[in-house]
Amino acid sequence: MITNSKTSLPLQFLFTTLIIAVTETSASVFNNVSCTSNKTFTPNSTFHTNLNTLLSSLSSNVTNNLRFSNATAGKEDSDTVYGLYMCRGDVPLALCRECVGFATQNIASMCPTAKEAVIWYNECLLRYSYRFIFSKMEEWPRYQIKIPLGDPVVLHSERFYNALGSIVGVLSNEAGLALSGSNNGYAVKQENTSGTVTLYGFAQCTPDLSAGDCNRCVVDAAAEFPKVCCGGSIGASVLFPSCIVRYETYPFYQHSGTSPPMATMIKGDRSIPTQVIIVIVLVFVMVLVMLSCFGYCFFRVKVRKKRFVSGNYDVVGPEIITLESLQFDLATIEGATNNFSQERRIGKGGYGEVYKGILLDGEEIAVKRLSTNSKQGMEEFKNEVLLIAKLQHKNLVRLLGFCQEDEEKILIYEYVPNKSLDHFLFDLRNQRHLSWSERFKIIKGIARGILYLHEDSRLKIIHRDIKPSNVLIDNDMNPKISDFGMARMVATDQIQGCTKRVVGTFGYMSPEYAMHGQFSEKSDVFSFGVMVLEIISGKKNSCSFESHRIDDLLSNAWNQWRDESPFQLLDPILVESYCSNDVEKCIQIGLLCVQENPDDRPTMGTIISYLNNPSIEMPFPQEPAFFMQGRKRRHSAEHESLSGHSTNYSFSSTTNFIPR
Repeated sequence: MITNSKTSLPLQFLFTTLIIAVTETSASVFNNVSCTSNKTFTPNSTFHTNLNTLLSSLSSNVTNNLRFSNATAGKEDSDTVYGLYMCRGDVPLALCRECVGFATQNIASMCPTAKEAVIWYNECLLRYSYRFIFSKMEEWPRYQIKIPLGDPVVLHSERFYNALGSIVGVLSNEAGLALSGSNNGYAVKQENTSGTVTLYGFAQCTPDLSAGDCNRCVVDAAAEFPKVCCGGSIGASVLFPSCIVRYETYPFYQHSGTSPPMATMIKGDRSIPTQVIIVIVLVFVMVLVMLSCFGYCFFRVKVRKKRFVSGNYDVVGPEIITLESLQFDLATIEGATNNFSQERRIGKGGYGEVYKGILLDGEEIAVKRLSTNSKQGMEEFKNEVLLIAKLQHKNLVRLLGFCQEDEEKILIYEYVPNKSLDHFLFDLRNQRHLSWSERFKIIKGIARGILYLHEDSRLKIIHRDIKPSNVLIDNDMNPKISDFGMARMVATDQIQGCTKRVVGTFGYMSPEYAMHGQFSEKSDVFSFGVMVLEIISGKKNSCSFESHRIDDLLSNAWNQWRDESPFQLLDPILVESYCSNDVEKCIQIGLLCVQENPDDRPTMGTIISYLNNPSIEMPFPQEPAFFMQGRKRRHSAEHESLSGHSTNYSFSSTTNFIPR
């Protein structure tokens, strides 16, 4: 804690000493790892063999006291693996060797089938890829670390930000120059912010970069500090694959311009011996360990934030640590669901069962318990946990936590009492009539949720299974998109992706995805268009490409639109309560979304504009995909049966709560 009080000097010294002691003397400190999910290899394949060879080669190079090394394994083909490591230039060589050793071992277990990965430790980084990565400045994936402690008066001051800006300006220039210098390729800078606080900055690029690329990498990384540091932080780091930038309020690096911080602490002419420092640190660590053990025992049966050990990284991925997601004890879940009793079951499907739970504090939850033979494997489970935990929007279902214990894979969501949209639209036994204003509100809410996934979140998510049973309705009739087990995270500048494993639900799949495995934002737009027409008509679209009818929902909507009788599509329940302008607009939007050519479909941003602007002019839609084309339908059905693509189905509409 930063303060001017003389009485706080021992505490300040103890806190700083502890940080430095841990930094300088402990084993390599793990920060994060990123594994690709859309590029994977088969175990024991040629690529797998080449990867093992590469990691072994890098591990051998570090024993030769090389702080940076790159290597290639395999022939110049699709199974070639490229890799490199870089140690922080100021750490001792022994710690460099130890860090790279940890990295080569752990990256293989943390990313068991990823064709591209990067792992960051406090002392080194290591990465490999199926593509050529040498001498290329790359900023994705990235990771940020914030230490949210300190005096907000000091750390929000103009002098603080001026000092930070000055440090960044110097580091961006000197880091590039250091690549060819004798300083092991890193740059440092310190700047006073007040009488009691000094900022210490550090930057380093991988030595294969040019000076210009290094400068740009450091500048772009430092630009992330305002997103990380605000809030009175005494330190922050931004880690890119090609460079690292860090600042602290203590001299965390070993450099010729700074004295070793562990030797003594000077006050006037007096000094504290090293032996005293060691005793203080040991006592502090012992107290900390005792408090940690007590806290673990006390909160063992309660919901708590989970600190993962290395053996759990291959379960949910280390990203979960940075998101501070909650892990529930199995005992807590069993108690909340009355040991998964049938009375608490509210949904069932191919992926398992869903139960209503009540925690000890009275909070209601929805518990999605994946069956042991569920089609959703560990990858989908990890995918859904990591994706939803990073997404926060009022039109997305909120993930409260997860549980992975005793072969159980469980997701815990907020409880949404009104069940799913298909319950309102298609379940004649329990159907609650939706007014037009409620349907229009649901359409706009779903559109906002998808727009957030595509453009407004810090990730870019293609859901791939948008349908009514995956839209939950809360007490205020707000829609919440759920079930991200099949979602794919893509680069923000990526236009489309391709997969050999087509997943989703017939009737909502776009033709390019169903027949060729090509998915993009426009795949979700197609599914949204089908849902809009279902919401307007109260009728379900044909669920199989094997159907040869020409009077399915899309064809019927097109016929009515073409014949200038769009209101014939309207659910008879709404005949006396609808707004003609809004209905006609939504039918036109639905038809624009289900056009065969993805380029002709609007983006979700454009759709939001259409929905919110009564006077905006919209283009005339073309005939929808599969319209009156039984031959194409039969071809699609044959393609499905020959390719063996899996298709996922939702819970029955009468009991669906959390889809799948």
